[in-house]
Amino acid sequence: MRTREKNTGNCKRSQHRRRNGAFTLVEILLVVVILGVLAAIVIPQFSEATSEAHLSTLMGNLQTFRSQIELYKVQHYDLLPGQASFGGAVTEAGFVAALTNDDTYGAYVSKIPENLFIANAANRDAITCVNNAAAVPAGNEGTGWWFNAANGDFRACDSFGSTQY
Repeated sequence: MRTREKNTGNCKRSQHRRRNGAFTLVEILLVVVILGVLAAIVIPQFSEATSEAHLSTLMGNLQTFRSQIELYKVQHYDLLPGQASFGGAVTEAGFVAALTNDDTYGAYVSKIPENLFIANAANRDAITCVNNAAAVPAGNEGTGWWFNAANGDFRACDSFGSTQY
């Protein structure tokens, strides 16, 4: 004689299983919230890295430019770039031409570098030249660079109304 086995519990187990392998709306929302929190933490670090890279580039350009001005002075009997005579006035055009033109000693720089801290892209490579030893940058020049031909002071400007470095 055969005995029948009771089939208990199989129906209940199958009812608790999911019908398909899809995620619920709550699970998806939880993942989106977690990703949003992680993005909020990571994104500011990238913007800081960009600012640090711009500052590093600015400092390198400033160092290069100052050394090229000194090299020009050594090779041109203590005249600054763009000066016709010792103590003479310097204009932006004369200054740029003296450093970028290929004269007896070669070009000192291939072009005036851009100062990325200037908001107006058209003025990033512009230079404000002054010819007064007592002059100090006002901070509202709006150009990328500031040069005092009376004492050889060369500085970088920014869009925040100050001249730095």
